Amino acid sequence: MGRVNYTTEQIIIKLREVEVLYSQGKTIGETARQIGIAEQTYHR
Repeated sequence: MGRVNYTTEQIIIKLREVEVLYSQGKTIGETARQIGIAEQTYHR
């Protein structure tokens, strides 16, 4: 599987999605999977 290079704007959008989902009561693991990244990637 190839590596995907995201732009800065795309990263910011994904992080905002995580914040919204997390504030709705979901765990970080659930939100990371929902937006299509690994939990370890989120923590980096």
